[in-house]
Amino acid sequence: MEGIVISVGNLTTGGTGKTPTALWLALRAADSGQRSAILLRGYGSRGAADVAGRPRSDEAALLRDRLAGRAQLGIGADRIASAEALGRHGVTWFVLDDGFQHLRVRRDVDIVLLDATRPFGNGRLLPAGALREPRSALRRADVILITRSDRAPALEGAVKRYTNAPVFYARSRLDGLYRAPHRAIALPQSDWPRGRFFAFAGIGNTAAFFDDLARWGIPLAGTRAFRDHHRFLPAELAEIERAAAANSADALVCTEKDVFNLGDTSALRLPVFAACISMVVDGEDRFWDTICRIANQRTSGAPLR
Repeated sequence: MEGIVISVGNLTTGGTGKTPTALWLALRAADSGQRSAILLRGYGSRGAADVAGRPRSDEAALLRDRLAGRAQLGIGADRIASAEALGRHGVTWFVLDDGFQHLRVRRDVDIVLLDATRPFGNGRLLPAGALREPRSALRRADVILITRSDRAPALEGAVKRYTNAPVFYARSRLDGLYRAPHRAIALPQSDWPRGRFFAFAGIGNTAAFFDDLARWGIPLAGTRAFRDHHRFLPAELAEIERAAAANSADALVCTEKDVFNLGDTSALRLPVFAACISMVVDGEDRFWDTICRIANQRTSGAPLR
């Protein structure tokens, strides 16, 4: 497997922001003149794509839309094979999504994400808790990215017990509310505080999503949480709408990833909006330069900038 490999991973199960971070890295590499790609397993997929060429995985479908041809996407359990196939088409810069525990793949930089709202879950390893590995595994990290926080000095102090890796911070930004499923029509920002939204989601950290909506000034009439990658049945959507109506909601809102698991929403009377979210890295130029510096130290290829 040739080329630069940047791993994005975490210590816990559930959402820490790996997908938006992988997207940020791939697009930043593309903007820097690199031929880049994201490698992901494609959780929940039965094959990489359906007969129409659409990714079966919700994360893959979201990334394909967001990459918009500026970077490539490799989907499959054998990510080395995916990288080699993309390498034959000129890709030399790879982002390994959820790669911290995927030790079979050689990497140049290991970025570990910690969600400031629940960095170590309940502190216990699977299956008793959410930790995939003990905290001491942070010694393998080259860069720590603390998400959902502008500053977390207590957490940073805990991290420094295990690693001297540089620590950066990132937070989520709401780019817009778009009418699902096509996401072609945006709700004007001036209308966000005027309605009452019933929020639902099937992602790794639903509580953080609901908290973010409130922080962004989206009035919530109620919420409903589902397991990560949940595929919504028509009966479930109807039940969500009934709950929303019972709470006097004007509309439904979910994550952009959930849109790919909704199926047919034409029977719903309430409009469904997708919250399109991006990752904002504090000191992003310094973050990027740090990644490039570490990669340059470990590869004989052309310097990254």
